[in-house]
Amino acid sequence: MNTLLTDKVIVVSGVGPGLGRTLALRCAAAGADLVLAARTQARLDEVAKEVTDLGRRAICVPTDITDEASAENLVAESLEAYGRVDVLVNNAFSVPSMKPLARTDFQHIRDSVELTVLGALRLTQLFTPALEESDGAVVNLNSMVIRHSQERYGSYKLAKSALLAVSQSLATELGPKGIRVNSVAPGYIWGETLQGYFAHQAQKYGTTVEQIYDATAAASDLKRLPTTEEIADAVIFLASPMASGITGQCLDVNCGEYHH
Repeated sequence: MNTLLTDKVIVVSGVGPGLGRTLALRCAAAGADLVLAARTQARLDEVAKEVTDLGRRAICVPTDITDEASAENLVAESLEAYGRVDVLVNNAFSVPSMKPLARTDFQHIRDSVELTVLGALRLTQLFTPALEESDGAVVNLNSMVIRHSQERYGSYKLAKSALLAVSQSLATELGPKGIRVNSVAPGYIWGETLQGYFAHQAQKYGTTVEQIYDATAAASDLKRLPTTEEIADAVIFLASPMASGITGQCLDVNCGEYHH
C-alpha cells in the first residue's frame, strides 16, 4: 500500500469527473484526508463518498476560485475541519478556445487567465500561512501545450505558460517559508474524457477508437498515452516527502512525446 501521504491534509481544486476525481482517490489511497473544491456540489458529494469508502476523511466546499470571498471561505472551511493544510493541488481547468490566436476572442483569453493563472495564484496566496506552518507544498497542473506551438492551442498555451511562470516565481518567493511549488505537465490523458472525445471523432470520421489512439500514441516513445492514474501519481510524488528537495520544477508526464 502507498503511504506517501499518510495523515496529510490535501486541498484539491477543480474536482470533476476526470483528473480531479482520480487525484482525490489516489491521494486518499496514499493515506491523505481531503478538501474537495469545485463549483458543483453534487459532483463533490460523489467523490467524497468514494474517499470515505477508502477509509479517509473528506469535506466538500463548493468554490469559485475566481471569487475572492469564495476562495477565502475554502481556506476557512479547510482549517476549521482539519486545523492544518499540507498540500494545495491547483487543478481547475477551463476549455481552451481552440481558435487561431488571430481570431480568438479576447474575453475568452481573459476568462482563461482568470481561472487558470489568477485562480491558482489566489488560492496559493490565501493558503500560504497554513502551508508555511506545515512546511507544505503546492502542485499546479499544467499541460504539454507549453512544449509545442501547434495551431489552435495559442490561447491555451498563453494561459498555461503564464501559470508556469507564476509557479516558478512562487517557488522562489515561498521557498524561504519552507513551501515547495512544482508543476506537472500531462500529455494526452487516457481517461474518461479523452475516451469520449475519441469515440466522437471515430464516429465522425468513420474510423475506430483504437485507430485514433494508435495514431495519437505513435508520436510518443512508449507508443501509448499516459493514464489519469499516472498523472495523479506524479502529483502525489511532488506533494510527498519523497520530493522534499524539489521545488520550482515542472515534471512532464507524456510517455516521451516531448523531451524537456
